[in-house]
Amino acid sequence: MTRRALAVLLAIALPTLAADDDAALRKDLAAVIALRGNACEAVTRVEKKAENDYVATCKDGKRYRVRLSGDRVVVTRQ
Repeated sequence: MTRRALAVLLAIALPTLAADDDAALRKDLAAVIALRGNACEAVTRVEKKAENDYVATCKDGKRYRVRLSGDRVVVTRQ
């Protein structure tokens, strides 16, 4: 999946999912983290930093910041 496609996915899905269901948000964040090449079996905790800016804690304790920067999805290990 290209960066542009991931950016569109986040821009459309994350605001809706945050309002709908925390479990769905955790699942989608885990998928985005995995698509960016990082291991995350499941997200157990989510902190919302700002609009389209989250810190996700994975089952193994690793933390990733997932955010939209312009039209790019940025995933960084914390």
